[in-house]
Amino acid sequence: MFDRPDSGERAVLVHLTFHLGQEDLLELKELAKSAGTDPVYVVTGSRQRPDSKYFVGKGKLEELKSIVESYSAEVVLFNHPLSPSQERNLEGFLGVRVVDRNGLILDIFAQRAQSFEGKLQVELAQLKHLSTRLVRGWTHLERQKGGIGLRGPGETQLETDRRLLGLRIKQIQQRLEKVDKQRHQGRSKRKKAEIPSVSLVGYTNAGKSTLFNRLTGADIYTADQLFATLDPTLRNVQLSNSSEIVLADTVGFIRHLPHELVAAFKSTLQEASEADLLLHIIDAHSEDRDEIMVQVNQVLADINADNIPQLEVFNKIDLLENIPPHIDRDEAGKPLRVWLSAQTGAGIDLLYQALTELFSSTQVRRRCFLKPDQADIRARLFTCAKIIDEHIDDLGASDLIIEIDVKHLGVLKDVQMEEIRNSSDGVESATDSQIIN
Repeated sequence: MFDRPDSGERAVLVHLTFHLGQEDLLELKELAKSAGTDPVYVVTGSRQRPDSKYFVGKGKLEELKSIVESYSAEVVLFNHPLSPSQERNLEGFLGVRVVDRNGLILDIFAQRAQSFEGKLQVELAQLKHLSTRLVRGWTHLERQKGGIGLRGPGETQLETDRRLLGLRIKQIQQRLEKVDKQRHQGRSKRKKAEIPSVSLVGYTNAGKSTLFNRLTGADIYTADQLFATLDPTLRNVQLSNSSEIVLADTVGFIRHLPHELVAAFKSTLQEASEADLLLHIIDAHSEDRDEIMVQVNQVLADINADNIPQLEVFNKIDLLENIPPHIDRDEAGKPLRVWLSAQTGAGIDLLYQALTELFSSTQVRRRCFLKPDQADIRARLFTCAKIIDEHIDDLGASDLIIEIDVKHLGVLKDVQMEEIRNSSDGVESATDSQIIN
């Protein structure tokens, strides 16, 4: 019988290179450090395909066992997904805890989750991961041999655990459905109020939370590690043209984000999939930034957010030489990417400028004159337009200056109004009054 030892901090990392689907070794080291382990040795190698029993070959397995004993390692971290039987066979041979890539990420998420929803999502992902690993976990309760129809306590134990896991998974899913409904109501209210939603997405440790804090004045935890923050945070941001957006900081992405996490964090990732604009935060200093951008866009495709407009934000330019803050534009002058440093604040004003331009393209200003009997139109303007100024005379007539999206101009049917535009000296001037019919 083999009992799983408690997980420790001294870790041996295993990274094999295959012709297809290989992971990044540097990312494994960062994941290991983020999980609180101390990597003491890295075992590398190459194979045509994984071994069905141990994932690694016999020679590499003996080498791994010798290294574990030499360094008194307490856990072995594989940079690859392992099958339940492979994980169990490796633990039996090595005598230490074995954790695959998905299990390592789940452990980090469990440490980072702070909110009620985040903890539920992590627990759901862990239970789904664990449910596939109830493979000979109780070898001391072997099935009885003998007569037909006899069933030993080992099978009973597995059935009991599967049933309890299934029950707990169902309970968590029901709770998350309630949380998802609450989030959906919040998004519906913002859409009804015509407040654009902007989600920060990007590779983990690209500086999303630092930028979020810089833009909103929030105090989200930041650190130089993967998945420093997990729970989504929403804040209102006032742009320079007095319009307002809702900014959402979402969980960071990595290569091949485990399916358990994508499924469990569906409601959280939905903030990105239903946003009006994605701020794709990119570590401009990273040597692999182009490859990482492809990986992030792949995850966005997995959550059906690949068709949402993006504004690329190249962060950490303070680590580059001779790269000043600036905006790259397309042929029509529309902002494509902004180069800045969230840490120093250089270029933040350019990001505000780019956001203002993107969300002002369909906004127009009008001066409206409403009669006392047009109170219903006034009420609708307060839900679909931004009221810049208003004066009500003694008879109840309203004189308003509003900012409204062109798609809502139909609300002003039969309303006397003037177009407001900015003159070169900054003084607002209006055209002749007209009636919209």
